[in-house]
Amino acid sequence: MRRYAVMLYPDFSLQEITCLTSALTIWFGETIDFIASEEKEYLSEEGLRVLPTKTCDESKITDYECVILPGTVNPLPALFDEKLIAFLKGGIDTDIVFAAISSSPLLLSKAGILSGKRFTSGYFMQMADTFHFVEKENFLHQGIVEDGNVITGIGMFFREFAETVLRRFGYDVGTSFMRDSPAECTEEELTFYWSEDEYREFLEELKAYSQH
Repeated sequence: MRRYAVMLYPDFSLQEITCLTSALTIWFGETIDFIASEEKEYLSEEGLRVLPTKTCDESKITDYECVILPGTVNPLPALFDEKLIAFLKGGIDTDIVFAAISSSPLLLSKAGILSGKRFTSGYFMQMADTFHFVEKENFLHQGIVEDGNVITGIGMFFREFAETVLRRFGYDVGTSFMRDSPAECTEEELTFYWSEDEYREFLEELKAYSQH
């Protein structure tokens, strides 16, 4: 089992990372720690209320092979969260894969993770002009950019972002990751069956509910 972490902060975007997180957990059986600077409720930009499973104080970034950063429509609270930035800084000069989408590469820039690395981001370019720690000369106007242990992406390319991260870790995601067209599927392909073992497991689970 590999170790994955997702960073949480105010107004984080679930939509930009759920292709990745659902594939990791449902398809490939991995577990994910959701880490924030405080043990409190965080509201996603979609309005979902989420609790972290660990805080930065309870974790070491070197415990993880991959740290995933969702975008946020309001990056300033995370950008000026000293605990969160310090946690990320612990990954400098390591082999940890950082996967940041949309505005979140801004956090990696402040933490020094993007020093000398090419990257992309979905933030407004005035942010790159405003913050001295952003290395504008390394910014590429591309959907997905890989440079060493860092994968960055623009939010609209959330599927490509997920696929790039999954392929980095050797998962078999096929040739059309989450892009099948309903019109091109046959009736057989749209009919689903459990295996015999899975069906028996379901019936055993059902018994507990049938007794009420």
